[in-house]
Amino acid sequence: MITVHHLEKSRSQRVLWLLEELELPYKIIVYQRDEKTHLAPPELKSIHPLGKSPVITDGKVTVAESGAILEYIAEKYGQELTGDLAHLEPARGSAEYRQSRFWMHYAEGSLMSWLVMKLVFMTIPTQPMPFFVAPLVRPIAWQICRQVLAKLIDPNVTTAMDYMEEHLATRKWFAGNHLTLADFQMSFAIEAVLSRGVDSDRYPRLLAYQQRINARQAYQRAIAKGGPVVM
Repeated sequence: MITVHHLEKSRSQRVLWLLEELELPYKIIVYQRDEKTHLAPPELKSIHPLGKSPVITDGKVTVAESGAILEYIAEKYGQELTGDLAHLEPARGSAEYRQSRFWMHYAEGSLMSWLVMKLVFMTIPTQPMPFFVAPLVRPIAWQICRQVLAKLIDPNVTTAMDYMEEHLATRKWFAGNHLTLADFQMSFAIEAVLSRGVDSDRYPRLLAYQQRINARQAYQRAIAKGGPVVM
């Protein structure tokens, strides 16, 4: 049986969603983030040397990285699927396959990089500082972070959102008209970017996409077991 080592409010929600869609039996072990640093607890290093989540164990096999985990589960347990999941892994060489592969890489290779940077630069000025330097240093930190956000990070996040919004103009899902692994990989990034507060009039397709995911019973079961998606 698969065991999911699940860190609260993390990318491992993708894995829970896929397992629920496939109706596979699995065990979930939930890890809490450190209250001050919000980082994963050291216990995860006993599962995988990187000490990150998600990680799954399946018998003697240990797999880390959400994209690799999704592919492992689909390859081993996703054969001969029908109905809504029939195109989970599109046929190699097809346009849907190329799109699915692109968005599988884009989620972490491009989009999440900017979202993580945004989170970091929004929280730097709020970190504890020695009381005798805080009045001087904190305003400077806020000014620097605002400039980085305004000139570098936010423009790239906006470009990404505009790109995704336009892409979904002619597609129900990211690879086309069928649910694929790309949607499981993109789901966390979409939840993260929309949680920051966006103009619903500017991104109606992204919001509709989020609503389609949230309406799926398997997704709701994953939330019930794993907790909220983002911090």
